[in-house]
Amino acid sequence: MARFSPMMEQVIEFANRGGKVLGVCNGFQILCEAGLLPGVLLLNNHQKFVCKNVYMKSDNNKNLVGKNVGERVLKIPVAHGEGRYHADAETLEEMNKHHQVVFRYCNEQGEMHIDSNPNGAINNIAGICNRGHNVYGMMPHPERAASEALHNVDGKLILDAFTYMN
Repeated sequence: MARFSPMMEQVIEFANRGGKVLGVCNGFQILCEAGLLPGVLLLNNHQKFVCKNVYMKSDNNKNLVGKNVGERVLKIPVAHGEGRYHADAETLEEMNKHHQVVFRYCNEQGEMHIDSNPNGAINNIAGICNRGHNVYGMMPHPERAASEALHNVDGKLILDAFTYMN
């Protein structure tokens, strides 16, 4: 329903003019529903709400977020019931061609495996961007991992990338 909010008209116009947009969790879902990002978010494959820290790593350094994160494995919390990213094979091929996969779930050592995927997302995809690399969406919550008081500042690497985007 949020996709049809009058506010979304402004977000879509802003993004279409090259403005930087980040959608986290439900925000990611809204960006997909609004057509700003490819694919869809489905119920978790185990059909349960998941709330825990997960590991993810940048898929490439061809976008500003990936450049800022580098090769680090990040520990970021998730909290969702509909976080399973899905896109058809043709869409995935186009996304890979244009470096639109931003993050993939992995284990603490950076290895991608189905056991490190908290929701059954296709190809362990945790975050993506549009072809213009100005609209980003991700299921993990970097804002919940950006404080020394929480003993985790991995999310700051992601949020800082948006601070420096030109």
